[in-house]
Amino acid sequence: MSKSTVNPMPPKTFAARVDAWHARTSGAEFHHLDFAQAMHRAGHGDLVYCDPPYRDSQTILYGAQSFSLSRLFDSIAGCKARGVRVALSLDGTKFSGRKVCDIALPQGLFAREAVISVGRSMLKRFQMDGRTMEAHEVSDRLLLTY
Repeated sequence: MSKSTVNPMPPKTFAARVDAWHARTSGAEFHHLDFAQAMHRAGHGDLVYCDPPYRDSQTILYGAQSFSLSRLFDSIAGCKARGVRVALSLDGTKFSGRKVCDIALPQGLFAREAVISVGRSMLKRFQMDGRTMEAHEVSDRLLLTY
């Protein structure tokens, strides 16, 4: 049995988190939409943040097998043409930089890129079950259309 099932979050801690998010999202509207439909609603001056399934490690998670990165790039291009700013986080490096997850980007779609160190791999944390994680530092690419 993994540690996460042996030591679940205490109910009081969970309740406090639910209360905090309730306060933060009070008055917000949530819509269940395809990402392209949601992005089409953005207007000039808006900012859209995209965090798609990572091609290198998340193709087995939450229906990502049917996700189309080229379709996302098309939606980003449409946003950019309308004056919508887009920030996209995407695969970067794995195994403390020993593996670069290189994904071809459409020419001219993004104005700049930053590499963001995100620490230990969340997916690996579950798989390693308490073993050392030093070899699993990861970074993400943050791509900006502006």
